[in-house]
This record gives sequence, C-alpha cells and structure tokens, in this order.
Amino acid sequence: MTFEPTLDFARQLDAQDPLHEFRQQFHIPPGPNGQECLYFCGNSLGLQPRTARAAAEQQFTNWQNLAVEGHFRGDSPWMNFHESLAGPSARIVGAKPVEVVVMNNLTTNLHLLLVSFYQPTATRYKVLMEGGAFPSDQYALETQVKLHGRQPDDAIVELTPRPGEHTLRTEDILAKIEELGESLATVIMGGINYYTGQVYDMAAITRAGHAVGAKVGFDLAHAAGNIPLHLHDWDVDFACWCTYKYLNSGPGGVAGAFVHERYADQPELLRLAGWWGYDETERFKMRKGFRPMRGAAGWQLSNGAILTMAVHQAALALHDAAGGMEALRRKSELLTGYLEFLITRLGLSKSQLEIITPADPAQRGCQLSLLVHQNGRDLFEHLMAVGVIGDWREPNVIRLAPVPLYNTFEDVYRVGEVLAEWASRQQPVQA
Repeated sequence: MTFEPTLDFARQLDAQDPLHEFRQQFHIPPGPNGQECLYFCGNSLGLQPRTARAAAEQQFTNWQNLAVEGHFRGDSPWMNFHESLAGPSARIVGAKPVEVVVMNNLTTNLHLLLVSFYQPTATRYKVLMEGGAFPSDQYALETQVKLHGRQPDDAIVELTPRPGEHTLRTEDILAKIEELGESLATVIMGGINYYTGQVYDMAAITRAGHAVGAKVGFDLAHAAGNIPLHLHDWDVDFACWCTYKYLNSGPGGVAGAFVHERYADQPELLRLAGWWGYDETERFKMRKGFRPMRGAAGWQLSNGAILTMAVHQAALALHDAAGGMEALRRKSELLTGYLEFLITRLGLSKSQLEIITPADPAQRGCQLSLLVHQNGRDLFEHLMAVGVIGDWREPNVIRLAPVPLYNTFEDVYRVGEVLAEWASRQQPVQA
C-alpha cells in the first residue's frame, strides 16, 4: 500500500477497517486535555476490555451466593474453569487444547517447564539464549543452571548481534546451535525480543535445536496475541506467555503454558508436581504417588485463580470475535507500516533517531523501537506530556506499539504529528 501523511488518508483507512468497532470494546484512558490519550503501550500492558469488570463481578456473585459450592455449581463451576480457556488459548498460539494450560504467572511457568526440559548431563549442559533477554528470563536460567551445580558463565551461551547491528541474524542463531552441537541441552529464547521488537524464526530455530538433540522452548510474552503462532506445527517442545500485554487480561494476570502433545502421555517426565496437576478422575481420593493429568494440564500446581481467569476469558472472547490472529495480523501490519512511514519521513539522520526494529514485516509485530541518540528522554517526556503513552527502555529506546484491537490509523497519524513537531525543533548533527 502507498501511504499518505494526511489526516484524511488515516480516516479513510479507519473507515475501511473491519476491526474499527472493536476499539469501543475497550476503556481508553484520558489524556492531559481531557480527551482520550494516544495509547501505544500495549506491549507492556493492554487496555481493559469493557467486559472485564462484569466477568469478574459474576465470579464475586458466585462466591457470595455459593461459597465453596461454587467449585461445583453455578454458571461456570470453578472446578473445571481452566478447561474453558484451553481452546481459545490454543487458537492464539497455534496449538491443540491438550497442549495448553492457563495457570500461575509467566516466570513461574518458565521455571516449571525448565525443570522438565532442562535436564543437563555431564556432556550436554549448555543453554542458548539471546543476549540482553528480559531480566526474568536471565534470572530464571541463572538459577536453574545453579540448581544443577553448574556456573552460569560456563553453561549459558548468549547470542549477540554482529558489530554495528541491532538484531540477530537467523543464520547466526542456527550456526551457533550447530556449533554447540551435542553440548547443547536447551534453547530458550523470546519469540519476540522485548527491546528491539524482532520476531525470531521459531520454526527454523526449533528444527536446528532438534537436529543436535536439544530441547527448544520460547518465552512468548511479546508474541502471544501479537503475531500468528504455530507451536504445534513448528514442533516446539515448550513455551510460556503472560496475558496482560496483547491479550489484555489485566496487570499481573494469569499466564499460559504449552507442552507439545508428544509429552502428553509421559507421566515419567520429571516435573514439580502439585495437587491440581493430578489425574482429575482420582484427585479427590488424596492418594500418595503423583499421577499427572494428560497433556499440559499435568504441570498445574494449585487450583486456578478464578477472578483473573474470568477476566482472561472475557479478553480471549474479544480475540475470537475479531476473527483470530490472522485478521488481527492483517491490520497490525498496516498500522505498524503506517507508523514506520510517518517516522521515516521526519528527515532525521540515523545519528539522531533510528528504528531498530526490523523493516521486514515478517520479522516484527506491533512494536517499533526508536533508538534516540539525542535528547531521547526529553522526547519521551514530551510524548507523555501531550498524551502519547509509550514506554522508555534504558539507555535510550522508546517503544511504541499500535495494537490492532483498539488503536486506529488516526491514532498513528496523531503520533506522527507529535513526532514531526518535535523533529522540526532538532538541530542537524554536524559531520
């Protein structure tokens, strides 16, 4: 599509957008002028669905009227509530319902999965991850390695971009996997890098990892609800994700986990067990000796957090109503492309501002990361002051994420206006 830098063009795109009305399903926070803010921070916390409060309130009512009997009675008995989330979650990540479970929080799930899928031996003990991964992933891997008596500096191998580049090349990732070979126990990477917004080729990484005998998993915090995923078809061993970013399920909301179907009937696979992961047909007999549920549900520890699950259920329903990830992706590519068009036409040199997110739409999701070499913090504070909500990542990156469920092309145009006004006041860099 040929973009135009005009308000009329943006409004024309909105008028043609089949998802435009979904914006009305969300609460848009007010800006400093009393009007709706320009919210471009769904990569950090998604907006509140208008259905969320009623979904939680229904469970408060059930608790009020049924008390403990709410586990077995009412419109949505708590005993099996998590099962209602498996199908919609599986559609988000490209899995079978038996491969998905909603439980805990993201890093808790990552630890639980690493217990099963990082089992080092004397010769196969290396872990491969991206350098500068989100701190929770770094800390999880450091401590998992130490649990096995290894030193992180020896066991953990970090991938970094080539000198002068901001993102990893797929060929370099695959070459490192081949180089590590039989020493590699587990590959664990983000599906999308939180800092740069780069989408990794998860299918290729999985194939390469399996070719050398390693297990392969992904932290999908920035990928779930952002890009189409095909975890089952890609043959991924395990994955986990949060639900409060692109899945709009509330701050600190319940998280998800994926375990490939080939492990569904392997009760002997080492895991940390809990009562709720026990075979539900025998669970209330309270017997010793753990017998896991089939599939990902066998990694559960405790009964579900119903209030947060209810909000998540309401949010997932909006994704289904919008036509699923393929429909969202079509709009996302246009929104992000339009934002990129408006930024590149600012006329700033790379020594002033550059987009470090890949230009290829196949290698990015909603997010664009702006590396601001001069007065970056001033720009971020200016954006916030005029009602453009993004986020700042040290040392000098502003992340902006136009989300297809609730952002409009006019939103993107308005952000472009703010950036153009700022750019007009910047002094050219002297050679």
